[in-house]
Amino acid sequence: MLLFVHPKLPMRHKQLTKEFYLKTLGFEQVGSDAFDDYLMVRKDQIEIHFFLFTDLDPAQNYGQVYIRTNPIETFYESLIEQQVSIHPAGHLERKPWGPKEFSLLDPDSNLLTFGE
Repeated sequence: MLLFVHPKLPMRHKQLTKEFYLKTLGFEQVGSDAFDDYLMVRKDQIEIHFFLFTDLDPAQNYGQVYIRTNPIETFYESLIEQQVSIHPAGHLERKPWGPKEFSLLDPDSNLLTFGE
């Protein structure tokens, strides 16, 4: 039986990634901070892991995560109020395939798409 999936995304700088997810998106850190090359964060039922990849070229990063959320408008508006940069092609809208979605990039250009 499969229970959960915890995506692993690349990060160049642990402290920048940590600050973005904790302070900007409201995640909390999971586990020990003793490992410089690994980070785990959680918000509600979502957990994302990060591994250190100092040679990552953000322009060539294809890391992506799709996160279901509800209510999406409330979360989207909270990010707009904080002046979080929404992906230029990813503003909140109902997609032709049904859900409302928006997207943003983290400091390493991992694409986070939120959908309801």
